[in-house]
Amino acid sequence: MSNLFPFGMGFPGLAQLSNAETRSICAENPTGEKGKGAMAPPGPGGHPADNMGTGWKCRACLRLEPNSTTTLADVEGPGVIQHIWITVEERLYRDGILRFYWDDEETPSVEVPLGDFFCNAHGLRYDVNSMMVCVNPNGGFNCYWPMPFRKRARITFETQNPKPVDCFFYQITYSLTDVPDDAAYFHAQWRRSMTTRENPEHVILNGVRGQGHYVGTACAWTQFSNGWWGEGEVKFFMDGDKEFPTICGTGTEDYFGGAWCFDDRTYSTPFLGYPLYRKVAGEVPRHGLYRWHVMDPIRFKKDLRVTVQALGWWPNGKFQPLTDDIATVAYWYQTEPHGAFPAFPSVEQRWSR
Repeated sequence: MSNLFPFGMGFPGLAQLSNAETRSICAENPTGEKGKGAMAPPGPGGHPADNMGTGWKCRACLRLEPNSTTTLADVEGPGVIQHIWITVEERLYRDGILRFYWDDEETPSVEVPLGDFFCNAHGLRYDVNSMMVCVNPNGGFNCYWPMPFRKRARITFETQNPKPVDCFFYQITYSLTDVPDDAAYFHAQWRRSMTTRENPEHVILNGVRGQGHYVGTACAWTQFSNGWWGEGEVKFFMDGDKEFPTICGTGTEDYFGGAWCFDDRTYSTPFLGYPLYRKVAGEVPRHGLYRWHVMDPIRFKKDLRVTVQALGWWPNGKFQPLTDDIATVAYWYQTEPHGAFPAFPSVEQRWSR
């Protein structure tokens, strides 16, 4: 049972004693050190804690300069990140980039726009009620993916927005503890493409080298055609697969746990969800979905490529290749070093509002 719930994740290990040391980083304790929280004095210019003094919520958030990168956490291991909470205004959902670096690596293992990492697609704010990611009213981002590291964990946030950010709130909770030899590293990657009639396929993930397991997909799908959009299959090419995949689904809504075109109804469950269906006057239809392979991880030994087709229907009952705008986050664990990520898209290429 312990293999299903690593690092104390899940109820089976909740009552078990451990020598792990719990630490937490936020603006009130930016290093996470023991006994170093809530030490900031009230700031100048009439602070809400002026009449109470140090120790009474004097530095609850960060101010971020325009077009800047801030280190949110820099921790020596071994350990495991267990919970991340962030909230900030919506303009940072696509203009802000989260990056995670493990064990002094030069390139990040996680590189994703802030909102998309937490399943808030299209730069929009909406609730998500799942096991691994929760977005609670009003824009409270929560992540519960366990992220082990052996030497060092470094998390940065880059804002590529021309205006300063007055209130960036965050908390990163982790344990300093031994990491098993067979524990892999957490990765996440964002991709966006416009499918074509000639090739109606979006690449969710490619270039993965090494052993690991795929654990999740978050998707932002924008329609440019009327009618049904989710007839395409999700495919997993692994360990040398060429033309044909080892794992192939039967339709987009099927992969995300729904059926029969979702009947235009949304849902958010522990491992599968379709929390966003937005169709309002003056806009094209937009969709937000997620699928967590927590109880059914897709394991690979050498390499992995994941794709999704964009298919609808012609009036004559034949499949219609679609020209849709699709952006996805792939979540997986693997041994290091990881393969090179594609060049990260510019702000103009990420913008969707």
